[in-house]
Amino acid sequence: MSKSIVLLSSDGESFEVDEAVVRKILMVRDMIENECADNPIPLHYVTGEILPMIIEYLKKHVDDDAGSIEDKEELETWDAEFMRRYDFDTLCNLMNAAYYLSIVSLLDLIGQTIADIINEKEIEEIRAMFNIVPERSISHSEEEEKVYKESEWV
Repeated sequence: MSKSIVLLSSDGESFEVDEAVVRKILMVRDMIENECADNPIPLHYVTGEILPMIIEYLKKHVDDDAGSIEDKEELETWDAEFMRRYDFDTLCNLMNAAYYLSIVSLLDLIGQTIADIINEKEIEEIRAMFNIVPERSISHSEEEEKVYKESEWV
């Protein structure tokens, strides 16, 4: 049985996680290999709200390099269901945490999920999602005309 590693969120919550799971976090893996993981490992940019989501994802993906095609299909289904649980703001916070922790597979999954969400929205909905305020001095048609002229080569 592998030992447990304690992860400490930015807001002081501690999570005891199996070493095999936390080895998927690059920064923590390096600490384990350098024998610096005997004390709780602080994760400065990951809150106690987001860290359990990261841990759940890592537990499911601990052995994702091995497995049959059926296992990979089951994992893809689980990933899709996992992403559907969260709203846009939570996905953005989760993405920031995955970036900080260098969890590339989770970053890719969240990025694709956000791209899919954006793809289904109208321009006004996208502006609202990202708090983008259009310039008031230029009408939308003038703005669009300008973009088309600048991008004629495309």
